[in-house]
Amino acid sequence: MPDAPAARLRARVTGMVQGVGFRYWTLAEAEKRALVGSAGNMPDGTVEVIAEGSRADVESMLAWLRSGGTPGRVDSVEATIAPATGEFTEFSLF
Repeated sequence: MPDAPAARLRARVTGMVQGVGFRYWTLAEAEKRALVGSAGNMPDGTVEVIAEGSRADVESMLAWLRSGGTPGRVDSVEATIAPATGEFTEFSLF
């Protein structure tokens, strides 16, 4: 069975997600799943997460973001999954 095409998660996470180590936990979770992309604090207090990898790993990352098992407090996650662009070679923080 061929591998599923690579996917791209773009998520905007709202809640108490800045200043609580959320991005660093996101980095660790992305690395566990061999995802590439980025996570960064946005001026409006949200965190933007972009992650690319297999569809299953991207969906697993989205489930983790929504799980309540993250640092801080996640009130909502607005997310889209689309085809990967291939612009990343690692997962980084901004």
